[in-house]
Amino acid sequence: MTQSARPRTGPAMATVVLLVALNLLNYIDRYILAGEVLPIKSEFHASDQQMGALATAFFVFYMVAAPLTGWLGDRYRRQPLIITGATLWSAATLAALWIHSYSTLYLRQALVGIGEATFGIFAPAVLSDFYPERDRNRILSVFYVAIPVGAAFGYLAGGQIGSHWGWRAPFFVCALPGFLVAALYGWIGREPARGASDQVRPDLNRSTVKGIFTNPAFLTATFGLATLTFAMGGISWWVPEFLRRFAGMSMQAASLTVGATTVVDGIVATLVGGWIAHLWLRTNHRALYLMSAWSVALTLPWGVMLFFGPHQWAVPSLFAAEFFLFLNTGPLNAAIVNSVSAPVRATAISINLFCIHFFGDTFSPQIIGAISDRSNLSIGLGATLVFLLISCTILFSGARFAPVLEKSQ
Repeated sequence: MTQSARPRTGPAMATVVLLVALNLLNYIDRYILAGEVLPIKSEFHASDQQMGALATAFFVFYMVAAPLTGWLGDRYRRQPLIITGATLWSAATLAALWIHSYSTLYLRQALVGIGEATFGIFAPAVLSDFYPERDRNRILSVFYVAIPVGAAFGYLAGGQIGSHWGWRAPFFVCALPGFLVAALYGWIGREPARGASDQVRPDLNRSTVKGIFTNPAFLTATFGLATLTFAMGGISWWVPEFLRRFAGMSMQAASLTVGATTVVDGIVATLVGGWIAHLWLRTNHRALYLMSAWSVALTLPWGVMLFFGPHQWAVPSLFAAEFFLFLNTGPLNAAIVNSVSAPVRATAISINLFCIHFFGDTFSPQIIGAISDRSNLSIGLGATLVFLLISCTILFSGARFAPVLEKSQ
């Protein structure tokens, strides 16, 4: 039995399944608000900029928590830290039932950000210790399918449940499974030894905290993802409202359209992108970077059509843009974890998360909202296309720094 095959059965696979489930719930919670902007905005008499600031609150505290949690993850067992984080964000989600002011909702977003920071750092590090470098793209593609699927369910929960039973109801429905899965992870989940599957030889750039900041493979993947995240965060927050305003849809129809598009594109494109990159890696060790760069490049023309084209082309353009964008999910995240060695992997992931949110989606929803308040939402969303172009350029240039991977034995 090969090294890459060992993690696929027994307790290790149960751990993978539970981490995927937690990631799914993580993203459902994150996108509920985006699916029901209108009723929340109406109840609290908020502006577009204030609604965007709710996303900013989440990511500011997510970033602040990341460095500490990364440090903890490289020194202590990650399983109890993951359980603590999942319990915290589930409790904060449940607390939405008792929120009756904008300031309290803002605080709730901050607490969710702290809880989710632990999971977003530790889960990829745990999975990387189960699988060698060449196979991580595939398992991370499966893990990150939870992003579009969770976002889609978040949109749907916000738009559909919120429309019928009030905007607080989706938070109650989505909070309870978080407690259950966290308990299951504590019961049957396992934690592999750090570096158990690493095959690439460590050096100072890969295995020390100081080296992370001079590691070109890590830096180009991180800042390529950061500029991409600026665009994705802003688009994902505002696109249901964009369809309502510019395509004439109701809130329910817009959330259903975005949710259905995201879940189909997300599952298919994330798995297809991981599969293509896996095949490409057999002949080109730069494949993870090149696949990510081409994914972004192919998204650009459809983004232009979505934001500035005829309104009847909005939904087909959204479908095409999301498909190409999700192709990079597994490859780019695999490039990041492969760029460093196990002793500093959690720290590197925490630095990556800080960068992609500080330079990415922490401020983009609020910036887009501010532009919208002064012009219109099309122009605000159109600003994201510039960041997609920058991301594409960084990832193409970063391909030359990709580590050479050992072949699976």
